Amino acid sequence: MHANNETGTIEPIEACARIARERGVLFHTDAAQSVGKIATRVDELGVDLLSIAGHKLYAPKGIGALYIRTGVRLEPLIHGADHEKGQRAGTESALLACALGTACAIARDLSFVPEMQRLRDLFWDLLQERFGTRVVLNGHPDRRLPNTLNVSFVGRVGADILAAMPEVAASTGSACHSGQISLSPVLAAMGIAPEIGTGAIRFSLGRHTTQEDIGAVLEHLERVLA
Repeated sequence: MHANNETGTIEPIEACARIARERGVLFHTDAAQSVGKIATRVDELGVDLLSIAGHKLYAPKGIGALYIRTGVRLEPLIHGADHEKGQRAGTESALLACALGTACAIARDLSFVPEMQRLRDLFWDLLQERFGTRVVLNGHPDRRLPNTLNVSFVGRVGADILAAMPEVAASTGSACHSGQISLSPVLAAMGIAPEIGTGAIRFSLGRHTTQEDIGAVLEHLERVLA
């Protein structure tokens, strides 16, 4: 992953791709999270393959794209007709393809990012102010996407918090199976203790997020965590 989908941490893809290239290994990165939020240039990354997902940059769900460096040959995903240059048989959706193209063109303008990051950082500051040591930041403090804030509410269950405030659209990396709360594999791999990791919630800001939106989320959190 170019950037982790739960914490927003940006990985050193350039270094990884360089190591792979030195050993003659093709290198692919999943850039679904990063495209449209940070500058993403395949030549600078040094990757051979890069994939994106439309719904992560305001295109409809159900469309994506794969960059293939010139000279790289792949086996077809679906054999049959010659659609997608012989890579995937089946009629394409022209509507979805046009929508993705338009979304990508718009995504090249990153002028909104500084304000989005300011709001993200403001949100974190306000969370610390309101909840003190009861809230913990997950992921790299600096090297992360400007829209992503993954925090844990210590001693609480993230899924329960979200269930108590349906007005807020956020997500949690933990899953509940048969009444048992499981820690997100991402947070577990980071060495985060279960009593902290199970309280994780990912808040994602976007182009249209306002300071009023952040204030509303804080009010809901104060109500639920009182």
